[in-house]
Amino acid sequence: MSDTPPTLWQPSEAFIRNSRLQHYLDWLKEKRGLHFATYPEAWSWSVDQPADFWESIWQYFDIASHSPYHRVMSDDPMPDTRWFEGSTLNYAEHIFRERNDEHPAIVFQSERHELMEISWRELEAAVACMAAYLRSIGVEKGDRVVAFLPNIPEASVAFLATCSIGAIWSSCSPDFGVHSVIDRFQQIEPKAFFAVDGYQYNGKPYDKMAAVGELCDQLPTLEKTILLPYLDEQADAGLIPNGILWADAMQTEATHLPFEAVPFGHPIWVLYSSGTTGIPKAITHSHGGVLLEHFKYLAFHNDVHPGERFFWFSTTGWMMWNFVQASLLVGGTVVLYDGSPGYPDLNVLWAFTEKAGIHHFGTSAPYLVACMKQGLQPGKNYGLSKLRSIGSTGAPLPPEAFDYVYHHIKEDVWLCSMSGGTDVCTAFVGGCPLEPVYLGEIQCRCLGCALYAFDDDARPVVDEVGEMVITRPMPSMPVFFWNDKDKQRYLGSYFEMYPGIWRHGDWVRITPRHSLVILGRSDATLNRQGIRIGTAEIYRAVNKVSAVKDSLIVNLELSGGRHYMPLFVMMNEGEALTGDIKNELKQILRSEYSPRHVPDEIIEVQDIPYTISGKKLEAPVKKILMGKPVEKAANPDSMRNPESLDFFVAFARGIG
Repeated sequence: MSDTPPTLWQPSEAFIRNSRLQHYLDWLKEKRGLHFATYPEAWSWSVDQPADFWESIWQYFDIASHSPYHRVMSDDPMPDTRWFEGSTLNYAEHIFRERNDEHPAIVFQSERHELMEISWRELEAAVACMAAYLRSIGVEKGDRVVAFLPNIPEASVAFLATCSIGAIWSSCSPDFGVHSVIDRFQQIEPKAFFAVDGYQYNGKPYDKMAAVGELCDQLPTLEKTILLPYLDEQADAGLIPNGILWADAMQTEATHLPFEAVPFGHPIWVLYSSGTTGIPKAITHSHGGVLLEHFKYLAFHNDVHPGERFFWFSTTGWMMWNFVQASLLVGGTVVLYDGSPGYPDLNVLWAFTEKAGIHHFGTSAPYLVACMKQGLQPGKNYGLSKLRSIGSTGAPLPPEAFDYVYHHIKEDVWLCSMSGGTDVCTAFVGGCPLEPVYLGEIQCRCLGCALYAFDDDARPVVDEVGEMVITRPMPSMPVFFWNDKDKQRYLGSYFEMYPGIWRHGDWVRITPRHSLVILGRSDATLNRQGIRIGTAEIYRAVNKVSAVKDSLIVNLELSGGRHYMPLFVMMNEGEALTGDIKNELKQILRSEYSPRHVPDEIIEVQDIPYTISGKKLEAPVKKILMGKPVEKAANPDSMRNPESLDFFVAFARGIG
């Protein structure tokens, strides 16, 4: 059994009593006679009785259906389970049902624009005008509307307008390359296109007019492009086929905002996998599925109360952008920032948190690690009195970063590390306002998520590392992948290893305390002398060496039963990989873990390869080093820095 790590945060009785999760549990006791002494008891009920649980979510949040459902869920196994058949609803309708005129709907700032607020009245009027325009050009329920926009209020307006008429939304950030966008949007044959003329990042302007023109040429189903002048107020929509300026489209008269009622399983948006090794999967979610899931998660696991300001650093190309919009569902205020989290330096988001009065601050684990390694002290230098929670996702958060949050950001903040994915547009594991935060651990398995760790014999284990699996369906699982006949790609993505059980691809340990530790991707697991090692353990140790900026590790299975485990490190500016630094790395890995954690070789590289969405390319690098041609191992259009692979291609030639 593992030792219990230090407790970093314990919710007070008042915090628990006022939490939205506790209010729900009180409601279950009053309305259904269900009493749970602990959160794990409530979780067990939610996964053992999924129909009862999800119906309770429907009733608790008073879902507005235009027609009744005749059953909560079908008996079909994953991925064919059908939910709330017969019901018709609209995601956007529920957002505006929660409007709160005492608080802004959106707070926004960028590298180019000072802080501004948009009221609920202004948001509804803008959405009504844009929805009326889309209807006027023939956009109907089921049509696809795509966007090439930054993380700005207009993107939220365009999404809600699209959603309100039952059309299907899909977006890419303008920092995506043209071919990367084409690989995504061509699959779904869009009718209308929201585009931006350019954007600013890291203090530099990026003109995207040529890219927009090329995208219009490569998307033959487009009938209209709405151009938003963002970089240049004089941007000319006449340069684009069938183009119209955003401001002109917004002149469309609209006296009210109607909502198209759609079946529960009707698509709301298409998100995309990273496309690292081929054409990205077009992951399609439903109105009803994400509506229930987002109500549940934002209210119970993030504890967002009406009027509270919810921020997560994201772009429109990451599922967290969609997730952030959901804070409106629970009466919260969406907080948006467009720009680099490191410009002019890493303090920018903490200054923004103070200025915007953020209650819930979300970011990536690498950002918190970077702040830690630079010795930033946000708690000392900024007024963070309103900050209630800090969210972290995108990669495992090392224990040292947990300590950093409580010592240098805010000692009484609720740290909500979470893990899930684009696949479900939510988290499987995350925050719980009723439970303590332990050093290095995620608090809980989320309600309705039957998550377990499987050993090699497909048996659930506790306090052992295993494959993360989901054994019961969830409404926000994809309804399908676009253009995936007979669901073969869908089945191959999640159900190939365990038929009827979702294998997510992460390596997880569930503790006796019901908390969790994510150890990285299972396809990147390091097998050393029969012992499985999660890459997160290696990265945690490397992060302790201040001279190292980033790292990547793989384990290669060579001929004759040989293994080779190289560690690639990217040094901070002005630093070089010396013998002393190599010895320091080896000593930390050996003393804190085991001799098996010590790499066979430590090699300096100029850059670590990442996807556009910020994921390390561990598996593709391994394939390249094993001799696979680079064009078959990784899709450069899915990468933030494809040139970084050149080193590994050359390095592979010397492996034998």
